[in-house]
Amino acid sequence: MPTLVIVGAQWGDEAKGKLVDALGDEADVVVRYSGGNNAGHTVIVGDEEFRFHLLPAGILHEHVTAILGSGMVVCPKGLLEELDRTRAARPNLGTLRISAGAHVVFPWHRMLDRLEEEARGENKIGTTSRGIGPAYQDKVARFGIRMGEFVHPDLMPKRLREVLDVKNRLLALMSDGAESLDFDEVYHEYRTYADRLRPFVGDTEIVVQDAVARGDRVLFEGAQGALLDLDSGTYPYVTSSHPVAGGACLGTGIGPRDIHSVLGVCKAYATRVGTGPFPTELDNELGDELRRVGKEYGTTTGRGRRCGWLDLVALRQSCRLNSLSGLVVTRLDVLSGFDPLQVCVAYRRGAETIRHLPTNTWEIGELAPVYETVPGWPEDLTGARKFEDLPETARAYLWMIEEYTETPVAILSIGPDREQTIVLRPDLIWG
Repeated sequence: MPTLVIVGAQWGDEAKGKLVDALGDEADVVVRYSGGNNAGHTVIVGDEEFRFHLLPAGILHEHVTAILGSGMVVCPKGLLEELDRTRAARPNLGTLRISAGAHVVFPWHRMLDRLEEEARGENKIGTTSRGIGPAYQDKVARFGIRMGEFVHPDLMPKRLREVLDVKNRLLALMSDGAESLDFDEVYHEYRTYADRLRPFVGDTEIVVQDAVARGDRVLFEGAQGALLDLDSGTYPYVTSSHPVAGGACLGTGIGPRDIHSVLGVCKAYATRVGTGPFPTELDNELGDELRRVGKEYGTTTGRGRRCGWLDLVALRQSCRLNSLSGLVVTRLDVLSGFDPLQVCVAYRRGAETIRHLPTNTWEIGELAPVYETVPGWPEDLTGARKFEDLPETARAYLWMIEEYTETPVAILSIGPDREQTIVLRPDLIWG
């Protein structure tokens, strides 16, 4: 049963896209199981750079069946633009399939997203304003329009009218003088998208289940990071879905016993986009330098990411939350020249030492990180091709991560290209 789930083990932006692309060549099916175009993956292949927001990164491999699962919310316009852009650069892509159960993002979702964020005043969450949260709200309220209805020529106008009448009233309540969305205008635009997407939409759950039953290699691709999970993250500064490994079951139609291995991708330091607690944040010149060297700017928003030292307490919690088989440590090369390094190994609140990330977000804001100082390295790591090529201090840094999290490092990334990947534990990937 060679099935593999790839999750972000921190607050997102851990370079999961590169890993999915690298392992996608070995997979038969790649399934994206959560989120929408609020997430982003950047994949570099030779001189080409691909930016994915909805498409699974594994679609770059022609033999792969790439699936958007039922746990996703899909912006049709954004998906088609991304598909056209990717095909223009690489005509021979994998086969795209979209679950009939995935929900559709409409213009009113984006409008409500902006209005809700503005209404929060100083308590903004820092959303991407792509309509993802409101789309998931409709899903939970059992009022959303799913892909199967969206591409059905007879059902789509009926469902659109039902929902739009309610949303126009809601928009009017939230914004004085807000102009109503015109049914004909929305319908004619989105009917065009539906016509193009119709051939891709179907019952993907049985496709995934049959692939697992055959023993095909199936890779489940998460978006964002486990610490942004709706239930287990730093609520309310979280996403609206389940990027944890368990989300692979919720958003694709497989059961937990069908998961063979789970790899958690983490940076060798920590970053976060938007608001929310971040115990090891470096809000100083050192943090600015880490952002500059690491080119830490969001794929989706372009916003500069908040940067800080590696938080082993939060990372260990993520390892347990996701039942990680192994870690994929990325961007170790960015730390070259930073000496010494600090690593968070506990938190302190007054005289109390805490070794877990509290459930209550307000408690996290009261914590001070307890750091252990370790030596850095001046060497450029990007040319390393095996573990032994790394400086002794870089190897010690990885050993420290393994020891504290009680999770082996399976793969190491020391640059953006596919070739800059060192596999340390192949047995933890497909088994």
